Amino acid sequence: MRSPSHREETVMNDHRRLGRELDLFDTDPLMGAGLPYWLPDGAVVRHTLEEYVREAERGAGYRHVYSPVLGKRELYEISGHWDHYSEDMFPPMKLGGEEVVLRPSLCPHHALIYRSRSHSYRELPLRIAELGGMYRSEMSGVLGGLTRVRSIQLNDAHIFCTLDQAVEEARAALALIRRAYADLGIRAARYRLSLPGEGDKYVADPQLWRRATALLEQVLDGVEYEAVEGEAAFYGPKIDVQIVDRAGRESTLSTVQIDFHQPERFDLHYIGPDGAKHRPVMVHRSIIGSVERAVAHLIEEHGGAFPAWLAPVQLVVLPVAEEQYAQAEKVVRRALDLGLRAELAGPEHGTLGARVREARLVPYVAVVGAREADGELAAVRLRDGRRPGAVPVDELLARVAAVARTRGAELWAAA
Repeated sequence: MRSPSHREETVMNDHRRLGRELDLFDTDPLMGAGLPYWLPDGAVVRHTLEEYVREAERGAGYRHVYSPVLGKRELYEISGHWDHYSEDMFPPMKLGGEEVVLRPSLCPHHALIYRSRSHSYRELPLRIAELGGMYRSEMSGVLGGLTRVRSIQLNDAHIFCTLDQAVEEARAALALIRRAYADLGIRAARYRLSLPGEGDKYVADPQLWRRATALLEQVLDGVEYEAVEGEAAFYGPKIDVQIVDRAGRESTLSTVQIDFHQPERFDLHYIGPDGAKHRPVMVHRSIIGSVERAVAHLIEEHGGAFPAWLAPVQLVVLPVAEEQYAQAEKVVRRALDLGLRAELAGPEHGTLGARVREARLVPYVAVVGAREADGELAAVRLRDGRRPGAVPVDELLARVAAVARTRGAELWAAA
């Protein structure tokens, strides 16, 4: 049999094709371009990914907040988005005598959350995280699948810290990104130090740029990276973690930024050990960037065969005949009680062979025939083609639960 060419493999693994084929997400012209909706299996992947990020952030000392997706135009005038980013924002909406805007970014909201309370130097670093919605007025020609959308769920966080803490906080954020990539099976193609280019797109403050760039260079000490002009945020330089899809297209997934601009614009401060007011540094960081782009990359990277802990369905139980249906249902119920995502596919779904093929992307398949039903066993088939054979149901469920809990890559470790 001929092996598929690179072009054929790219088409086969395109997340837009797989997303529809596997019932993960879709679009509708009545909802609008760049506004995909998530189907149940896709919603499971998204929810599991979001919970993973929240857990990782909690373990790293972040506190989670919620903030509204709307803000007054004045908010974005203060932050600088209106002057430097308005072409990517949706137009203002009249609300009484005010103008409100769908937010293009979460950082102005987090600056206000920080500013709402007085802070001592003893509280710093203060790490605020949110999985929040934001909106970008992308042109129709660049929209595609989940990679370029108009409604974005962003994994965002802002660390308010002293100048002396900024480099270590940014390094810790970069380490958190590396850990997440290892758990998700994502490979970073390269690290980029994104610097300003020509034009009025960027805040005109040379000293600000020099200070922030020098700190990020310290963060990247020992890391191979490329400095690229014209890719910075309008308010400061950033470290971009670049990924490459199956078609060879490069994009940014995760970022770390050091920002002196917005603390100044919002007049943020903390009370130092001398009793005086001092300006904090604002470190922006995103572990997985937008949830949409992250899921798109995961679909392509794994060809829809997600790591077991992330898979929409982790275990499918197949009764050989109607006589084993009750036993198969019992196995599924026990799996669900353990917090696993399990389903039953009975003979009404076709022959046993057809059902096995239908479950080809599911990490674990448990076949229950007459012999297995009588002995509280399940004949196990793994997604990678291995067949551990008939094992006690308790052992099977314990193994699946352990892999899901530890986010292990090995489906069936040697006993």
